[in-house]
Amino acid sequence: MPVDLAETTSKMGGPLVKQFSVFLPNKVGAMLDIVKLLNTQNTHVVALSVSESTDSAIARIIVSDPGRVEKLFREKNVAFGVCEVVVVEVREVATQLVKLLAALVMAEVNVHFTYSLLIRPRGFAAIALHVDDTECASSVLMGEGFKMLSQNDISR
Repeated sequence: MPVDLAETTSKMGGPLVKQFSVFLPNKVGAMLDIVKLLNTQNTHVVALSVSESTDSAIARIIVSDPGRVEKLFREKNVAFGVCEVVVVEVREVATQLVKLLAALVMAEVNVHFTYSLLIRPRGFAAIALHVDDTECASSVLMGEGFKMLSQNDISR
C-alpha cells in the first residue's frame, strides 16, 4: 500500500542575469576601450562597477546582449570571467532596500557585492546582487514580493 508523504516546498528559482568581470590594466582609457568595443557590436553596458588595485582593475558589467559579448571577448582575447547575479527591481529605495537586505539576512544568504543598474527598467531603480546562493536569494525575495528582473527585462 502506497504511503502518502508530506511534500516539501520547492524553491522558486528566479531569473538570473550574466555578469562579466573584465580584467583591465590600471591605466587611463582602459574602460573606454571596452565600452567602445561593445558599441561596435551595438551592445550596451547596463550596469557597471569597477574595483581597482595598484596595477589592475576589475570591471563588473552587465550588458544588453551577453551572448554576443562573450563571443566578442573571446575573439578579441579580452580577459574575463562570467557569473550569474540576481537583479531586483526596487520601487521605493528608502524602504525596500532595508526589507531586501533583511530578508537575505534572515535566509542567511551572504551578499558578496552589489551595485545599481545604469538604466531604469520598467521605470524603477534596480540593483544587481552577487550572492552565495542565487536560488535561495531569488526564492526569498520573490516570497517577499520583490520583482526579479531577467536579461530580457534589462536588454534594450
